[in-house]
Amino acid sequence: MNHRLQNKTVVITGASGGLGEQIAYACAENKASVILLARNVEKLKVMKADIEKKHSVRCGIQFLDVSKHEQIPAVFQKIREEFGTIDVLVNNAGYGVFEEAHDATITDIKGMFDVNVVGLMACTKEVLPFMRDKKSGHIINIASQAGKMATPKSSVYAATKHAVIGYSNSVRMELVPYHVFLTTVNPGPIATNFFEMADKSGTYVKSIEKFMLNPEKLARKIVECMFTKRREINAPYWMNAGSTIYSLFPRMVERIGRKAFYKK
Repeated sequence: MNHRLQNKTVVITGASGGLGEQIAYACAENKASVILLARNVEKLKVMKADIEKKHSVRCGIQFLDVSKHEQIPAVFQKIREEFGTIDVLVNNAGYGVFEEAHDATITDIKGMFDVNVVGLMACTKEVLPFMRDKKSGHIINIASQAGKMATPKSSVYAATKHAVIGYSNSVRMELVPYHVFLTTVNPGPIATNFFEMADKSGTYVKSIEKFMLNPEKLARKIVECMFTKRREINAPYWMNAGSTIYSLFPRMVERIGRKAFYKK
């Protein structure tokens, strides 16, 4: 139980499924009010009813497509008016399409950057002044191990997650004087519907199925770190070890790991 979350207000983007959904339930279990943002409002309505019944906490829902950047300020203004505060922002919305660089369409390239990078930055921008003023808050950005070690067929997706990690590292330092925390979460493959779009052939999922992370367990780790100075959450440990070795010996890792990298 994370007692620091009691009576806090947590906003989660991409909350209608996968990791975002599990974070919402874990926060509610820890007696936080939760605001769920996603495009699938019907799913959010079901979650809201379930969360309120099971955990007796406030649960708000709002339609939000984070790629529509001009709509983000109004959504966050409405949340502040209804809930009075935003204590934690979880930037979870994101997607990927696995294609070799020459096959990637401009639509997919722009779409991934609009959601994974600019959308995340726009949501963060909405909470930064408020958290700085009250000298309290926590921003959690869901990045990826791909942001630390790129592999074939993930050039654009990896680039977006490199951007998220770089942005997070800078903002984290900016927030130190204001006692606001920022944690970057860098997971490997998670057993969610992410791969329905990213890996339409299903071959990558089949090859790494036994290594995929459990979203409920990862969500609990994320919730446990809220309102702590945890800089990063990296999972699984062996994949993070690989990215650390890669940063030191990139040529060697690319040569030895070539066969594994092409499993997508």
